[in-house]
Amino acid sequence: MRKTLTTVVLLICTIIGAQEKKNASQLDFSYFGGNIALHNNDILHLIKGHPEGFIFSWNKKTFGNDAWEQRYNYPDYGFSFIYQDLKNELLGENYGLYAHYNFYFFKRNVMLRMAQGLALNTNPYDKIENPKNIAFGSHILSATYLMLNYKKENIIDRFGLQAGLTLTHYSNANVKAPNTSINTLAFNIGLNYNLDEQIEYIDDLEDGKFTEPIKYNIAFRSGINQSDIIGSGQYPFYIVSAYADKRLSHVSAVQLGVDVFFSNFLKELIYYQSVSFPEEDVSGDEDYKRVGLFAGHELFINKMSLETQLGYYVYYPFDFEGRVYMRIGLKRYFGKKLFGAVTLKSHGAKAEAVEFGIGVRL
Repeated sequence: MRKTLTTVVLLICTIIGAQEKKNASQLDFSYFGGNIALHNNDILHLIKGHPEGFIFSWNKKTFGNDAWEQRYNYPDYGFSFIYQDLKNELLGENYGLYAHYNFYFFKRNVMLRMAQGLALNTNPYDKIENPKNIAFGSHILSATYLMLNYKKENIIDRFGLQAGLTLTHYSNANVKAPNTSINTLAFNIGLNYNLDEQIEYIDDLEDGKFTEPIKYNIAFRSGINQSDIIGSGQYPFYIVSAYADKRLSHVSAVQLGVDVFFSNFLKELIYYQSVSFPEEDVSGDEDYKRVGLFAGHELFINKMSLETQLGYYVYYPFDFEGRVYMRIGLKRYFGKKLFGAVTLKSHGAKAEAVEFGIGVRL
């Protein structure tokens, strides 16, 4: 850990020393340490110590050149790298790369960072070598972190301080079992360094009332996943969605629609339960398809948007994790009509799948 920290500090100094041109960007580096949250009693044997690590980030500042920057109080966007030692040789270490947004409140003294990316775990589950690691079933994990910090810039020259709370989440979203996931709540403290001189914020936004007729969307999502039965196999799934949305403002829209799920892993699970657990009264002939109705919300941030949906299965021939489901994820618009999306579908805190989707807004 000490050698890794030394390497990163030297890297920061090299970048700062090489910086000659003015850039509206910033570097920050934070150390964090905390505790693994007990969200599932099955991971009790994996909580051994206090995880620690560091976060190294590059942030591109905005100053109001585009309308969305002023609407969101001049946020930053950028990339983060996280190293985390989970303090248990069964869990190994995680190395994560993220894209993030920083949002500011209370005269820009409070920063909320929202980040999503991928992480590499060094010691996932293996039925021979590491059977006790039920948290991570694969090397590649879906990774999320939230950071809420008090942040002060330019305290000494261009150096500033930041400190607060960080929540990290690692899961492979049932791409491969097992997958109980790990959440860490930590305290962080760090430095920030502005690579440019202060620039004046532009404040000339004249937002009038925004109206738009109801739009109709068609989306197709797919991926692979697995049931909680270890070794049951990974199978592709397909989801067709149709929904209407209504823009309420420049930044917000509501949705109402229907999903049709073709989840092939359920075929294997239905067969498995029919032959292994006769007391559960599963015949093996149940339909693996499901149909759900959902309501949702979309928050627009430039060409990106954050989508959240809450659904209920109206066609539900086989009981799997309950009738209520949720979806949260990011969309990227390409022009006025086409979009791509990466979303997480779950039942409560239990993930079912990471969905990769494309769609059209008519």
